Amino acid sequence: MIVVDGRTSDKSVSDFANLEEILTAIMASDEMKDRVITDVLVDGAAFSEIYPHQAEDMDSASISSVEIRSVPSAQMAASIAAEMEKVARMMAGAAREIARLFREASDSVALELLQDLLDVTRDFLNMIDTLCKEHASRIPDGYQDKTQKLADMLSEMTDVLGNADWILLADMLEYDFQPLCEEWLEICRSLHAELEEAAK
Repeated sequence: MIVVDGRTSDKSVSDFANLEEILTAIMASDEMKDRVITDVLVDGAAFSEIYPHQAEDMDSASISSVEIRSVPSAQMAASIAAEMEKVARMMAGAAREIARLFREASDSVALELLQDLLDVTRDFLNMIDTLCKEHASRIPDGYQDKTQKLADMLSEMTDVLGNADWILLADMLEYDFQPLCEEWLEICRSLHAELEEAAK
Protein backbone atom coordinates (compact mmCIF):
# COMPACT_ATOMS: atom_id res chain seq x y z
CA MET A 1 0.00 0.00 0.00
CA ILE A 2 1.18 3.51 -0.86
CA VAL A 3 -0.37 6.49 0.96
CA VAL A 4 0.27 10.07 -0.17
CA ASP A 5 -0.85 12.87 2.14
CA GLY A 6 -3.46 10.64 3.75
CA ARG A 7 -4.88 9.29 0.48
CA THR A 8 -4.30 5.72 -0.68
CA SER A 9 -2.62 5.73 -4.08
CA ASP A 10 -3.81 3.61 -6.99
CA LYS A 11 -0.20 2.48 -7.28
CA SER A 12 0.99 -0.53 -5.29
CA VAL A 13 4.38 -1.26 -3.68
CA SER A 14 4.59 -4.45 -5.75
CA ASP A 15 4.43 -2.40 -8.98
CA PHE A 16 8.02 -1.27 -8.32
CA ALA A 17 11.39 -2.97 -7.85
CA ASN A 18 12.56 -0.82 -4.94
CA LEU A 19 11.80 2.20 -2.76
CA GLU A 20 13.64 4.64 -5.03
CA GLU A 21 11.37 3.71 -7.96
CA ILE A 22 8.32 4.28 -5.73
CA LEU A 23 9.53 7.72 -4.63
CA THR A 24 10.53 8.73 -8.16
CA ALA A 25 7.11 7.74 -9.55
CA ILE A 26 5.21 9.57 -6.80
CA MET A 27 7.34 12.71 -7.18
CA ALA A 28 6.69 12.70 -10.94
CA SER A 29 2.91 12.43 -10.52
CA ASP A 30 0.52 15.36 -11.05
CA GLU A 31 -0.58 15.29 -7.40
CA MET A 32 2.96 16.28 -6.35
CA LYS A 33 3.16 19.29 -8.68
CA ASP A 34 4.43 22.29 -6.68
CA ARG A 35 4.79 20.18 -3.53
CA VAL A 36 7.84 19.14 -1.47
CA ILE A 37 8.15 15.81 0.33
CA THR A 38 8.74 16.32 4.05
CA ASP A 39 8.46 12.76 5.39
CA VAL A 40 8.71 9.20 4.10
CA LEU A 41 7.54 6.34 6.32
CA VAL A 42 8.37 2.77 5.39
CA ASP A 43 6.24 0.22 7.27
CA GLY A 44 5.41 2.98 9.74
CA ALA A 45 9.04 3.95 10.46
CA ALA A 46 10.58 7.27 9.32
CA PHE A 47 13.02 6.81 6.45
CA SER A 48 15.89 9.07 5.42
CA GLU A 49 18.89 8.06 3.38
CA ILE A 50 22.12 7.46 5.26
CA TYR A 51 24.02 7.23 1.97
CA PRO A 52 23.12 8.29 -1.62
CA HIS A 53 20.58 6.02 -3.35
CA GLN A 54 20.01 3.91 -0.25
CA ALA A 55 16.35 3.74 -1.33
CA GLU A 56 17.48 1.83 -4.43
CA ASP A 57 18.85 -0.92 -2.17
CA MET A 58 15.50 -1.39 -0.43
CA ASP A 59 13.75 -4.18 -2.34
CA SER A 60 9.99 -3.65 -2.62
CA ALA A 61 9.43 -7.31 -1.65
CA SER A 62 10.58 -6.38 1.86
CA ILE A 63 8.16 -3.42 2.10
CA SER A 64 4.49 -3.61 3.09
CA SER A 65 3.61 0.07 3.09
CA VAL A 66 5.02 3.47 2.14
CA GLU A 67 3.53 6.71 3.41
CA ILE A 68 4.59 10.01 1.89
CA ARG A 69 3.82 13.39 3.43
CA SER A 70 4.30 16.67 1.61
CA VAL A 71 3.57 20.38 1.80
CA PRO A 72 3.07 22.99 -0.94
CA SER A 73 6.43 24.36 -2.09
CA ALA A 74 5.20 27.92 -1.33
CA GLN A 75 4.58 26.91 2.29
CA MET A 76 8.02 25.30 2.53
CA ALA A 77 9.63 28.45 1.05
CA ALA A 78 7.84 30.62 3.65
CA SER A 79 9.03 28.32 6.46
CA ILE A 80 12.63 28.52 5.25
CA ALA A 81 12.39 32.31 4.87
CA ALA A 82 11.24 32.52 8.51
CA GLU A 83 14.57 30.99 9.56
CA MET A 84 16.73 33.36 7.50
CA GLU A 85 16.45 36.23 10.00
CA LYS A 86 17.67 33.89 12.76
CA VAL A 87 20.62 32.86 10.58
CA ALA A 88 21.56 36.52 9.93
CA ARG A 89 21.46 37.21 13.71
CA MET A 90 23.60 34.15 14.36
CA MET A 91 26.14 35.30 11.74
CA ALA A 92 26.38 38.74 13.39
CA GLY A 93 26.87 37.16 16.83
CA ALA A 94 29.49 34.75 15.49
CA ALA A 95 31.42 37.62 13.89
CA ARG A 96 31.57 39.41 17.27
CA GLU A 97 32.78 36.28 19.06
CA ILE A 98 35.41 35.42 16.45
CA ALA A 99 36.76 39.01 16.50
CA ARG A 100 37.09 38.74 20.29
CA LEU A 101 38.98 35.42 20.00
CA PHE A 102 41.41 36.85 17.43
CA ARG A 103 42.13 39.82 19.70
CA GLU A 104 42.78 37.45 22.60
CA ALA A 105 45.24 35.51 20.39
CA SER A 106 43.05 32.36 20.46
CA ASP A 107 43.86 31.96 16.79
CA SER A 108 43.22 28.23 16.32
CA VAL A 109 39.72 28.39 17.86
CA ALA A 110 38.94 31.61 15.99
CA LEU A 111 40.06 30.12 12.66
CA GLU A 112 37.90 27.05 13.16
CA LEU A 113 34.84 29.17 13.95
CA LEU A 114 35.63 31.54 11.08
CA GLN A 115 35.60 28.68 8.59
CA ASP A 116 32.17 27.66 9.88
CA LEU A 117 30.98 31.28 9.58
CA LEU A 118 32.21 31.55 5.98
CA ASP A 119 30.42 28.30 5.07
CA VAL A 120 27.19 29.43 6.75
CA THR A 121 27.39 32.82 5.01
CA ARG A 122 27.78 31.20 1.57
CA ASP A 123 24.84 28.89 2.30
CA PHE A 124 22.82 31.89 3.51
CA LEU A 125 23.46 33.79 0.28
CA ASN A 126 22.61 30.75 -1.86
CA MET A 127 19.37 30.08 0.03
CA ILE A 128 18.22 33.73 -0.09
CA ASP A 129 19.02 33.80 -3.82
CA THR A 130 16.97 30.64 -4.43
CA LEU A 131 14.01 31.96 -2.42
CA CYS A 132 14.07 35.26 -4.31
CA LYS A 133 14.44 33.78 -7.78
CA GLU A 134 12.08 30.82 -7.44
CA HIS A 135 9.39 31.98 -5.03
CA ALA A 136 9.28 35.77 -4.60
CA SER A 137 7.17 37.86 -6.97
CA ARG A 138 9.42 40.85 -6.28
CA ILE A 139 12.98 41.22 -5.04
CA PRO A 140 13.22 42.99 -1.63
CA ASP A 141 14.57 46.57 -1.72
CA GLY A 142 18.35 46.69 -1.35
CA TYR A 143 18.74 42.98 -2.02
CA GLN A 144 21.15 43.22 -4.97
CA ASP A 145 23.33 45.85 -3.28
CA LYS A 146 23.61 43.95 -0.01
CA THR A 147 24.25 40.65 -1.80
CA GLN A 148 27.17 42.22 -3.65
CA LYS A 149 28.51 43.82 -0.46
CA LEU A 150 28.41 40.51 1.42
CA ALA A 151 30.01 38.60 -1.48
CA ASP A 152 32.77 41.25 -1.71
CA MET A 153 33.27 41.05 2.07
CA LEU A 154 33.73 37.26 1.86
CA SER A 155 36.41 37.74 -0.82
CA GLU A 156 38.24 40.40 1.22
CA MET A 157 38.14 38.28 4.36
CA THR A 158 39.51 35.29 2.45
CA ASP A 159 42.42 37.44 1.17
CA VAL A 160 43.19 38.73 4.68
CA LEU A 161 42.94 35.18 5.99
CA GLY A 162 45.60 34.15 3.47
CA ASN A 163 47.90 36.89 4.83
CA ALA A 164 47.33 35.71 8.44
CA ASP A 165 46.58 39.28 9.57
CA TRP A 166 44.37 38.35 12.53
CA ILE A 167 43.92 41.89 13.93
CA LEU A 168 42.77 43.24 10.56
CA LEU A 169 40.45 40.24 10.26
CA ALA A 170 39.03 40.97 13.74
CA ASP A 171 38.40 44.60 12.73
CA MET A 172 36.67 43.53 9.50
CA LEU A 173 34.47 41.04 11.35
CA GLU A 174 33.40 43.53 14.02
CA TYR A 175 33.18 46.80 12.09
CA ASP A 176 32.22 45.64 8.56
CA PHE A 177 30.84 42.10 8.51
CA GLN A 178 28.70 42.28 11.66
CA PRO A 179 26.86 45.53 10.68
CA LEU A 180 26.30 44.10 7.21
CA CYS A 181 24.64 40.99 8.71
CA GLU A 182 22.38 43.26 10.75
CA GLU A 183 21.40 45.13 7.57
CA TRP A 184 20.14 41.80 6.21
CA LEU A 185 17.54 41.49 8.98
CA GLU A 186 15.09 43.84 7.23
CA ILE A 187 15.52 42.04 3.90
CA CYS A 188 14.87 38.69 5.61
CA ARG A 189 11.73 40.06 7.31
CA SER A 190 10.47 41.53 4.04
CA LEU A 191 11.09 38.30 2.12
CA HIS A 192 9.41 36.20 4.80
CA ALA A 193 6.31 38.47 4.83
CA GLU A 194 5.98 38.23 1.06
CA LEU A 195 6.39 34.45 0.92
CA GLU A 196 4.01 34.01 3.86
CA GLU A 197 1.39 36.00 1.95
CA ALA A 198 2.00 33.96 -1.21
CA ALA A 199 1.59 30.70 0.72
CA LYS A 200 -1.93 31.60 1.92
